[in-house]
Amino acid sequence: MPRTLITGGAGFLGSHLADALLKRGHEVICMDNLITGDLRNIEHLFGQEGFLFINQDVTNYIHIPGEIDNILHFASPASPIDYLKLPIQTLKVGSLGTHIALGLAKEKNAKFLIASTSEVYGDPLIHPQQEEYWGNVNPIGPRGVYDEAKRFAEAMTMAYHRYHKVETRIVRIFNTFGPRMRVMDGRVVSTFITQALQNKPLSVFGDGSQTRSFCFVSDEVEGIIRLLESDINFPVNIGNPFEMTVKQLGELVLELTGSKSVIEYNELPEDDPKVRQPDISKAKEYLKWEPQVSLRDGLAKTIEYFKTVLD
Repeated sequence: MPRTLITGGAGFLGSHLADALLKRGHEVICMDNLITGDLRNIEHLFGQEGFLFINQDVTNYIHIPGEIDNILHFASPASPIDYLKLPIQTLKVGSLGTHIALGLAKEKNAKFLIASTSEVYGDPLIHPQQEEYWGNVNPIGPRGVYDEAKRFAEAMTMAYHRYHKVETRIVRIFNTFGPRMRVMDGRVVSTFITQALQNKPLSVFGDGSQTRSFCFVSDEVEGIIRLLESDINFPVNIGNPFEMTVKQLGELVLELTGSKSVIEYNELPEDDPKVRQPDISKAKEYLKWEPQVSLRDGLAKTIEYFKTVLD
């Protein structure tokens, strides 16, 4: 039975990974200080054989008795509303937290997978974004605390791979959505669904022409696990290449919810990316992975979840 530590395991993606790995026969240790995670995401796992939760800040020293086979480092505020409110914590978990988690991987001779992000590409000058692109990031802008934390985390991960021979994996996650997203967490999907179900105006920034690509959580998790189980140590994009404008997303959410809401336009935030679309050629070639769930079907499932949360 592989023994796997997931930092940030009570978060949106971390909790879905815990579910999937337990089903695959892993023993899962979930570590989270609940600064943005939520115990409700994992409460169904309490008491289940092979699952352990530890409430701990990963920027402190991590001690896990016994062997560990895999470490998935997913601890970090991950939505704009979170990392703008928690800038220092975001930088610390990307730097100190990554360093400590990598040290544990070295000590335990464990495979290490870092959750990076499409935000390492910043406001990209090439489209779609492929892994060889180095990005267009403003290091001192308000979003820089997240972008640079992840870029540093990638650099630290590769340093441990090259110098200490740690088996490492880097996943660059593009916009992911699905059940267990927080209500109004600053992500566009959760915000639009919440506003639509409450018949409030949908908050579109700018004119809504900026594009995004949305991957349903089950597809994202499958891609991440395939990367973990591969022998690939270079970064790999995992996301859905189907691209649409933010305004089109809003219109689709209104259609699927039957909401009476209208679209309300607001000032575009500083350094907000104008385009975002993954080139998933490497994922297709090396992992034999591509998304299976359509945006419409994924949104329908997510809307049903939000109805239960908002009731």
